[in-house]
Amino acid sequence: MNDNITPPWEWLDIPATHQREFADGNAWERRTIADQAIERAGADPGFVAMIDGTGQFTLAELVEDAQALAASLHRRGLRAGDVIAFQMPNWREAAVINLAAALSGLVVNPIVPIYRDLEVTMMLGDCRARAIFIADKFRNTDFAAMAARIRPALPDLAHVFTVRGDGPDDYAALVAEGRGAVFDRPQVDPLGVKMVLYTSGTTGRPKGVLHSHVTLQRIVRVSAAHWGIAAGEATLMPSPVTHVSGYANGLELPLICGTRTVLMESWDAGEALALIERHNLIGTVAATPFLVELAAAARAAAKRLPSLRFFACGGAAVPAEVIPAANAAFENCKAFRVFGSSEVPLVTFGWPQDEVLAATTDGQVVDYRVRIVDGEDRDLLPGQEGEILARGPAMMMGYADQAQTREAITPDGYFRTGDLGVLTADGAVTITGRKKDLIIRGGENISAKEIEDVLHTHPGVCEASVVAMPHARLGEGICAYVIRSDAGLDAAALAAHVAHSGLAKQKIPERFELVEDFPRTASGKIRKDQLRADIKEKLGG
Repeated sequence: MNDNITPPWEWLDIPATHQREFADGNAWERRTIADQAIERAGADPGFVAMIDGTGQFTLAELVEDAQALAASLHRRGLRAGDVIAFQMPNWREAAVINLAAALSGLVVNPIVPIYRDLEVTMMLGDCRARAIFIADKFRNTDFAAMAARIRPALPDLAHVFTVRGDGPDDYAALVAEGRGAVFDRPQVDPLGVKMVLYTSGTTGRPKGVLHSHVTLQRIVRVSAAHWGIAAGEATLMPSPVTHVSGYANGLELPLICGTRTVLMESWDAGEALALIERHNLIGTVAATPFLVELAAAARAAAKRLPSLRFFACGGAAVPAEVIPAANAAFENCKAFRVFGSSEVPLVTFGWPQDEVLAATTDGQVVDYRVRIVDGEDRDLLPGQEGEILARGPAMMMGYADQAQTREAITPDGYFRTGDLGVLTADGAVTITGRKKDLIIRGGENISAKEIEDVLHTHPGVCEASVVAMPHARLGEGICAYVIRSDAGLDAAALAAHVAHSGLAKQKIPERFELVEDFPRTASGKIRKDQLRADIKEKLGG
């Protein structure tokens, strides 16, 4: 590790206390994806492991480019334990960066492309990132310019590397520079920190979720076995590879299970339909709106997509009628709801064999222990609503922040999901509500507190309270209730204020309710349940 940089998780035991049971057993395969990629490339170098909009990538090409990039990063002073971030769409370069990090013992920090100056600065500063790979430009955003703006506020950030740009600090130049260079791979502990992934926190401060090489592999192996994914088969990945589901199933599944990933730079149902047909894709893990739109595109084009076998959806409310309607559009595909988070990826794996349970529950508990508890952490009976606690070998190591870790993990090693639900005797989980103050917009966790903090910086805002509201396509939208001190302040000005703050545009409330006061408890706490009910009624349920 670089002597000048101490990671914020230096306090963390490896394995973490709640992981000792799994470390002592056979739950984990103690190899990194680098070990497995080199082995697979040696056995079948010409196998196409990755396809994106620019072409295909064989195992041999992936390993060779990753080794070259690892050598260049080493020349630039990056050492095992240093954090390197990457913020880009679903480009194949992300797979090379991820593999180069595993070869070098670097910790990756994937950042979703929707984030802007405020969020990116906070994440890079919190994990003390030494380098970032950033899309030079994508759509209408100049990411390189953003990196230049925020770099002075990040003293630990020694390198900004572009991707699909130009110059000596561009990805292509680094790979070319490292070809033929001698790079001695360090010994990398598979139980050590591999990734820090930020997720929205209810306090407004993102939480750095820590995973090891073995925790992420566990969820990939078990889900592939459960859904019947075999070596040589191909899957679609439209979800961001900077999310835990896209990262695990898009970048790592081919190296762990010998599959092929077809990456989508951005979602388009018509394009997805064409890719499924062209490459005989067997399934995907994606947000619920993608399922609805793919089924509609298939019906409109009179395409039954016979190769497609499964569609795991989650991240937003899933009306019960969505699953059977989607299944009817396809010849063989079984769609089902799943439940998980960055902290506990895929607590449930869905019910591909039972359409009723697939449509009416959020899946079957697999490879986790789940408790449903009341406000005093007392276990409840099957069918009783309470907070969902989960523990298993794919669970995170902890948060980068020790205090956040202590708050989130119970003394007996269970993660407090913050979601409310019920558990049946046959292991089906159904989400009924949310204890934590988060909005899930199209699969993206958004902190209400983060938006409230920005609104409170406007001089014309006395008080603001942000809640989820129903959204036909995304499941949940954002509604801000605002008490004004300036009677002339309107919704347009408030939206512009949020936009100018540096938050991602997806966090700008779609609706503002200007009110005289909020419903409150006897102690003065805002009754957000009543605000959610109010906006739901105004929108017609």
